[in-house]
Amino acid sequence: MWNNPRLLNTIAGALSAAACLALLVAGVTWLQRSALFPLHEITVDGPLTHTVAADLAQATRGRLRGNFFAVDLGEVRAALEALPWVRSVQVRRVWPDRLEATIEEHVPLAHWGNDALINTFGERFDARSDAKLPRLDGPPGTASEVARRYLRFGEILSPLGLKLTQVVLTPRFAWRLTLDSGLHIELGRDIGSQPAEARLARFAAAYPQTLGTLAQPHAYVDLRYPNGFALRVPGLEQERGEQQGSKG
Repeated sequence: MWNNPRLLNTIAGALSAAACLALLVAGVTWLQRSALFPLHEITVDGPLTHTVAADLAQATRGRLRGNFFAVDLGEVRAALEALPWVRSVQVRRVWPDRLEATIEEHVPLAHWGNDALINTFGERFDARSDAKLPRLDGPPGTASEVARRYLRFGEILSPLGLKLTQVVLTPRFAWRLTLDSGLHIELGRDIGSQPAEARLARFAAAYPQTLGTLAQPHAYVDLRYPNGFALRVPGLEQERGEQQGSKG
């Protein structure tokens, strides 16, 4: 072996690389444990409407351990994202002694059930709001779909000046709507290739010549018909059909 220059050069190179790696590890360890690079502040970027400084301080308390190099950015990010109104967080180091957190808050679209909200991405989050928002509800795991259909139903009704205040997907996956006028609409389930919004679109097309012409208030419309709908008006003893059809 000692008479093989190539082998000796290879061993020497390996030893040099190992020594450099050991020095690098020692240097990194020293930087992480050193008191020479303390963190002095964490700043927050992004418009915050519902999250206050006290919430941020409480979330990060005890998690800014170590110095500039040792602090765990993932732990800080996870702590901030656990706050009710925080949707996402990006955290980065800013030399020489600062962390910067960019926070995106949830923008509420609607109430979900009695104890949560849905944001504009159709995501459920656990927070409360006193804002006057529509109320959506449905079986577990359906928040995104209910939010999507709420927007679609709203597009259909908007040209008539009608506004949704509630959309419910029942445990049997039937759709029920409530308008700001107090009108309740029974849409029923999606059937085959015909989604519930197709029946709502037919109702919207017929509305100006039917319900839109009635002087008395109307309380309930059943759209679970292939070619028409049934209407209940306060003061009348029975439902009255428009474009009669058999219930589907």
